[in-house]
Amino acid sequence: MASSSSASASNTPSSCCTTGIPPAWGCYPTSSTRSSRRGPTSGRISRDPAPRSSRASPGRRSGPSSHHVLHPDDGSRHPSPFVQVEGVVVSRTDHEIIVVGGGIGGLGTALALAQSGIAVHILERAPQFSEVGAGLQVGANAVRALDRLGVLDEIYATAVFPERGVISDALTGQVLTTLDLGPSFTERFGYPYIVLHRNDVLTPLLEACRAHPHVTLENNRTISEITDEGDRMRIRCEDGHELTAKLVVGADGLNSKVRRLISTDEPVFSGYIAFRGATPIDKGTADADASDVHLWIGPNVHLMQYPVRSGTMYNQVAVFRTVWKDEGRPDWGTSEELIERFSATCEPVRSTVAAHADATAYPNFDKEPLRTFVAGRAVLIGDAAHPMLQYLGQGACQALEDGLALAAVLDGQVDDVSGLARYDALRVPRTTRCQRAARPWGESWHATDPILRAYRDRYLRLRRPDDYNEVAWLYDDALDDLLGPARRELETRR
Repeated sequence: MASSSSASASNTPSSCCTTGIPPAWGCYPTSSTRSSRRGPTSGRISRDPAPRSSRASPGRRSGPSSHHVLHPDDGSRHPSPFVQVEGVVVSRTDHEIIVVGGGIGGLGTALALAQSGIAVHILERAPQFSEVGAGLQVGANAVRALDRLGVLDEIYATAVFPERGVISDALTGQVLTTLDLGPSFTERFGYPYIVLHRNDVLTPLLEACRAHPHVTLENNRTISEITDEGDRMRIRCEDGHELTAKLVVGADGLNSKVRRLISTDEPVFSGYIAFRGATPIDKGTADADASDVHLWIGPNVHLMQYPVRSGTMYNQVAVFRTVWKDEGRPDWGTSEELIERFSATCEPVRSTVAAHADATAYPNFDKEPLRTFVAGRAVLIGDAAHPMLQYLGQGACQALEDGLALAAVLDGQVDDVSGLARYDALRVPRTTRCQRAARPWGESWHATDPILRAYRDRYLRLRRPDDYNEVAWLYDDALDDLLGPARRELETRR
């Protein structure tokens, strides 16, 4: 199931987009040799008795990263990224790959590249690595990606495994449909659908990067300029520091500096505001069963709820179309407008929204799909490449797929970047489909026309809980053809 961040709908979406069924309920198929990674089929929380995080990991570091995270030279073909200058350790300025941005997508990409044998340097502008927001729905395609990255044990340690996705009418409170997220879901796709806190995805990726001898990380680095010098890319930071790399990966989000090498387009405001936050599970919810992923839909509003942090916290996302902005009011997007916009909803929804009106507000943006994610020796992943509204629950999921695909096409080297054309051919069509499907999918939740709402509701009531036909394109293995032959070799290197 999913919630709100959007993309333009210039092309006609797939037929499922008009039904109102959120495709962010899903899972991914896997070979029988990896079936032990699927997680529980009936319980909600899985804890591995011997997670990878408890095993000895050379170079692993704890605590927040400060300006540089150093990794010793391990004697491999990659030189240490640090040198001694009069007794002071300073960073090298020349790298194989620089990843700009240390969010989930950037860290996942860096880890995939490092596991393929390439040295990677991560630049993050914030003083620490952290994620904005609270909850995250992780579809089966991303669970599979996390497994391929080798961090699934740590992910499962705090994940919640919901048994149902529920859609209810926000005005009447009536249940419109359910989707089975339990055993049949996992059996169909091979991996479970999980929900968890965003930082509980970022942290295992960060620790794996810190532990890997081919990954180095820097904080407090804000990019001011990127120049293509033919055989290298030059990055200049706001403090005057300069670095070069054979390849730059833009993982720097919606307002990406790297994207400007390809396009100067600006974010498109969807008209919707999301109030997001996580609270203790016992702080009153609109949901009768707090183990479900529950979506309440109504005219110009929706409320998304699901548990995180091993079921101890409850994530709430209240979304509404702002009217006050259209009226020219300077106070649009406030908690007062939030409460007003939900005033016609049923009491459980109304009281829940009022109780969480102090949550953080996020205007929802997307951009037009790009025709390419590549410019010379620069390549985009995640929101830098394909920002989408969250109605499909695929923003972070597609970013993780991007990283694995990029590592596969580069195949352990960056001198020849001709493989980036294959990355484009694989990723642009899939992510464009996600972008273009997200907005109309969300609009079907927010429909105001009574006839359209009646049709949507009738369709939802008729569907079976175990009917996954309309979500299969999201959760089936989009990377199987690319990664299948090389997967075992890459996993052996890990």
